[in-house]
Amino acid sequence: MAGSRRPRAFMTYTGRFAPSPTGPLHFGSLLAALASYLDARHHNGQWLVRIEDLDPPREAAGASDAILRCLENFGFEWDGEVIYQSQRHEYYREHLQLLIAGQNAYYCNCSRQQLRQRSGSHLYDGYCLTHPPAGSEGCAIRCRVPATANPENATFSDRIQGLQLAYCSEDFVLFRRDGFFAYQLAVVLDDAVQKITHVVRGSDLLDSTPKQLQLQQRLNLPDLSYAHIPVAANDQGQKLSKQTFARALDDEPVPQLLAALEFLGQQPLQH
Repeated sequence: MAGSRRPRAFMTYTGRFAPSPTGPLHFGSLLAALASYLDARHHNGQWLVRIEDLDPPREAAGASDAILRCLENFGFEWDGEVIYQSQRHEYYREHLQLLIAGQNAYYCNCSRQQLRQRSGSHLYDGYCLTHPPAGSEGCAIRCRVPATANPENATFSDRIQGLQLAYCSEDFVLFRRDGFFAYQLAVVLDDAVQKITHVVRGSDLLDSTPKQLQLQQRLNLPDLSYAHIPVAANDQGQKLSKQTFARALDDEPVPQLLAALEFLGQQPLQH
C-alpha cells in the first residue's frame, strides 16, 4: 500500500484512523475515517492508519489488506507506515509490568458469574485487589482506578459533545483472561508512540475515554484532544457495525462519500 503514504511537512496536529480487521469497512467506518481525515488535513496535520488486530478469534482473513485497499479506492492518503497492533505485544507487556510494579494494576481471576453472585452487578467490585490470586496463571490484569470523593469534578472537554465526565466507575481490564491484550491499553500506548494529538472517532467510544485518560495519567503520557462524532444507525436504531450486519462499502466511492459528508453536516459541492 505504499502508494497511499504522503511524505510532507506537518504542524502540531497528528490524527489517526484505527479500524479492527473483523470484516470490510462499512458506512459507519467511512464516517470515522472521513471525519478524522478531513480534520487532520484542515489543520495541515498528519493522518495515520493503524490496524487494531488484537483479537484473532474475531478477525476475518484478509480483512486488513481489504481495509487498506478500500481506503485507497476512496482517495484516502495516509502518512507513514501502517502500524499493526499484533506486532507490538512485547511493548504492551513491558508497560503492563510497569503498571503492576507501580501498583497501578493487579491480577484478577474473577469470572462474570462470580461477580454477579457477589454483587449482582456488572461493575467490578475490586475483590482481587484485597484478595490477590495465588498466581498469575489464567488471570486478567486490571487497571487500579483510585477512589474519589467528588467524581463529578473529573471532566474533559470533547470538541463535539462538550463537557464530559472523566470518572471511571470500576477497575477495568488491561489484559484478558483468554490471553489477549485489551483495547484500552493498546490504544493508549500506540497513540503515545505515534504522537497522536487529536482523536476523532464515533461517539460509541465516548465511554472508553475516561479509561484512556486514567491510563494516560498512570503512564505519564500527554493529554489528547477528543472529538466524538454521531454514529450512523440501521432501521432498527442499532449502530452500524459488523455485528449488526452493516453492508460493506462498494466500489463506487463518490455517492458514499457525498452521503458521509452530508451525514457529518457538511455541504459537498455536486456537479
